[in-house]
Amino acid sequence: MRITFLTVGKVRQGIFKNLYEFYINRFSWDVRLKEVEPRKRGDLKTQRIDDTNRLRALIPKGASTISLDEKGNCLSSRELASWLDSKRNEGNAEIAIIIGGVNGLDQSIISTSDLVMALGRATWPHLLIRGMMAEQLYRAQQILSGHPYHKD
Repeated sequence: MRITFLTVGKVRQGIFKNLYEFYINRFSWDVRLKEVEPRKRGDLKTQRIDDTNRLRALIPKGASTISLDEKGNCLSSRELASWLDSKRNEGNAEIAIIIGGVNGLDQSIISTSDLVMALGRATWPHLLIRGMMAEQLYRAQQILSGHPYHKD
């Protein structure tokens, strides 16, 4: 599988970057990161739409999309692994993970995503979500390969 993280904001160093890289470096899947810098122009809605449009332009052609949103579905690790496996079995091994910035994602991308997912009901810093999602995808990979990393 190929996973592309599409995110608003660049993490240059520190714990958020370290957490993300800790899991990404363990993957056997091809994982890529594409970041866009937030632009501070207009009101919050305008900024959210601009960020979303720039992320949308980076979605690999034919990729299945997972948008992260606090109102999304809370999947168990096994449910996420099953969803990824079903996409792979359908012949689509390209997955785009879309993570908004401080203003979130515009509804236009959320409504067209293949899966809208929340990592619990709490609100998390968008820079932390990368590492959390990287861990969940690594866990899903291990579940699908039969590795004992995940414990029920």
